[in-house]
Amino acid sequence: MNDTLTGTSGLDVLLRGTGGPGLLLAHGAGGGIAGNFGLVLDDLARDHLIVGPHYPGAGATPVADGPLDLDDLADRLVASAVAAGRERFAVLGESLGSAVAVRAAARHPDRVTGLVLTVGFATADPVLRVASELMVALDRAGERRAMARFATVACLTDPLLAALPAAGIEAAVDAAQAGLPPGTAAHFDLVARVDVTADLPGLSVPVLAVTAGADRLVLPATQRALAAAVPGARHVELPGAAHVLGEADRTVWLGHVREFLADHGL
Repeated sequence: MNDTLTGTSGLDVLLRGTGGPGLLLAHGAGGGIAGNFGLVLDDLARDHLIVGPHYPGAGATPVADGPLDLDDLADRLVASAVAAGRERFAVLGESLGSAVAVRAAARHPDRVTGLVLTVGFATADPVLRVASELMVALDRAGERRAMARFATVACLTDPLLAALPAAGIEAAVDAAQAGLPPGTAAHFDLVARVDVTADLPGLSVPVLAVTAGADRLVLPATQRALAAAVPGARHVELPGAAHVLGEADRTVWLGHVREFLADHGL
């Protein structure tokens, strides 16, 4: 299966795979399912049904009329998985999606069977909050190119940026600008308001937390603090990884995720 659906969630949902346990994907701010998980969709779909909802203003989901609400977003993602035929499922969250995943588990403990939290945060640290406020301000000013420039610098590592010639940086900015969904500002507005700290001690499902050690957007210390706050969480670190995992780091990530899913029968 390689299809999309819309249902009671009102979200544009990418479906991949035909059988096996469900994996619900929660993407990051200013991203989407293909942008965050595209490198591993085919692999994970070999033995899972992948359910990839797009937040309002991403994919083909319409832009929201007002500010996004974390509880509503978590509920709509869960509804997407149920509509796809999976009553219980693990959730793979990326960046903002990690907070969405945590809230989904807290609100729907009868449905969520495990969590993979990648480059995640419980609440925005000062650096992430300022970055989020900047993205919102640039969007209001109509400065989409500047948003893309900031995203490029924030989501790559120092060595990657240093290795790029001027033309390469501009090409990266071009790609970032083309990939910014209409709802980017609303996503980052939610990033600045998220706080799932109180949800973490009560999580009763297996959790894998993955830290990107060279992240410039969500500080590695913030990611480690999220992992430490979850009782019994398995924590792995990708030492040179950027906020947006490149192909090599995503391959390592996939190995850890597959081991985690197998260990817990997910």
